[in-house]
Amino acid sequence: MKNIRFKYQTIEFGEEDIHIRTLKDTQQFSDTNNVAENLGISSATWPLFGVVWPSAEVLANYIQEYDFKNKRILEVGCGIGLSSLILNKLNADITATDYHPEAENFLDINTELNNDEEIPFVRVDWNKIYSEKLGKFDLIIGSDLLYERDHVELLSSFINAHSNKKCTVILANPNRGHQSKFNTEMKNHGFSCISFEPEHTDYLDEPYKGKIFKYIRE
Repeated sequence: MKNIRFKYQTIEFGEEDIHIRTLKDTQQFSDTNNVAENLGISSATWPLFGVVWPSAEVLANYIQEYDFKNKRILEVGCGIGLSSLILNKLNADITATDYHPEAENFLDINTELNNDEEIPFVRVDWNKIYSEKLGKFDLIIGSDLLYERDHVELLSSFINAHSNKKCTVILANPNRGHQSKFNTEMKNHGFSCISFEPEHTDYLDEPYKGKIFKYIRE
């Protein structure tokens, strides 16, 4: 990648440290062969995958204390993949997905920075609902995924296609206008929903303006 500046940081999760390389900021851009452009990713949205957003930190801090034993876990729209990295550190069965063409490369580099085993990754398009490479999961997680109106139906359908009959979905989302419609779509797929504000978010620079949404299908 040419003309890109990076940022290195360490994020603490209790006794565990996760080392990550991200983009320096959201002004970085590199699409030499127009790979992202051909996927419909503009120069303005290209960098968004490559930084750590507050919702990603909220999800990672919550999920690292969750009971994920014997669960097959999928992170949807992983971006930098902070939750995948901490779960991988804790020996969870985690698979990561994203649409961005550089997400896998960044995930591999960050996994190496932490001296951990490679995280399985599949680049997915929510418009193509089911991927045989993925299969089905017991626990599906994600953060700040509902920033476009059409994401409501696309994401809920994608989650339904890749969730086992008994499945839990945990999403950390800021206050966006599409949440209630998404909750309705998930209800149509058989999921009940509870939501709550995350506790102890002093690791964030500012108070978190969002909630954790837990969808359960028994």
